[in-house]
Amino acid sequence: MKSIYRLCKALFILTAMLLISLESAQTEPLLNPPTRTLFTPLLADPSEPRIAVMPWLTERSLQLDIGSSADLYQNDSKEFAAGVDFATYSLLHRSNNFKFPVDAIDYLFGINASWKKKISNEALPFDELSTRIRISHISAHFEDGHFDTNSQQWIQQSEWLGSVPFTYSREFLNLVVALSSPGHRLYAGYQYLYHTLPDGINPHSLQAGIELSTPGNTYLAADFKLLPIWHSSLEETRGHRGTWNLQAGMRLNSIGLEKVRVACNYFSGMSRHGMYFYHPESYTTVGLIVDL
Repeated sequence: MKSIYRLCKALFILTAMLLISLESAQTEPLLNPPTRTLFTPLLADPSEPRIAVMPWLTERSLQLDIGSSADLYQNDSKEFAAGVDFATYSLLHRSNNFKFPVDAIDYLFGINASWKKKISNEALPFDELSTRIRISHISAHFEDGHFDTNSQQWIQQSEWLGSVPFTYSREFLNLVVALSSPGHRLYAGYQYLYHTLPDGINPHSLQAGIELSTPGNTYLAADFKLLPIWHSSLEETRGHRGTWNLQAGMRLNSIGLEKVRVACNYFSGMSRHGMYFYHPESYTTVGLIVDL
């Protein structure tokens, strides 16, 4: 019940933000360039396939994402599409002599289907309904940056894990439904894990988010998730924790780079990296995102 309450509270806050900003947002188109997908990728969701370089401001760490989604088929009416997703999400450490040893990396691949339909209801502040469903596999790994060369051992992070690295893989179904207009978008999502290693993971996760255009080729976006919390003493998850990624960005249209945006993120919640799925963290990043 607490998880449902938190999601409802988040949806209320996001809806209030949308309604307050609606008048100003109508004058600015939502800053998404034409993409290879019928469903426009979510701006602030850190699990979207993307190309991004995002240094941490609080630590000598760096996020490097390489990936993309692409539609392989779209029907003539442009209301249905089917495609693929491929992505890597890397956590690197910044060291001397411009070296970036990789601490952790996650690999994702899968298939997706999306639908889009126009809404002709003047009572609603939206003119389009879109839906995307994904079936994906993700695996996680530690790399050379998580290895202590002095002791010649993997760095231990948690007692319950035993030997590091450990086997991590998940297969899941993810559904997102969005209502949008040129200047704003509101969405909600649900994810179901149908197979996972290690086991003992609650299969249900919830998501909500908002995107708002602001003046000067800028935008604001927020992504909220309720993710299961791991309890090492039980070797299973109990309860959920809210995980936020807040993003403020600007698309570089003024210099002809409409597919490139500068973005600042504030992340707080459960780590997005599988090797740290039990670990809550909070950090700020500033960097570049390329939308293909």
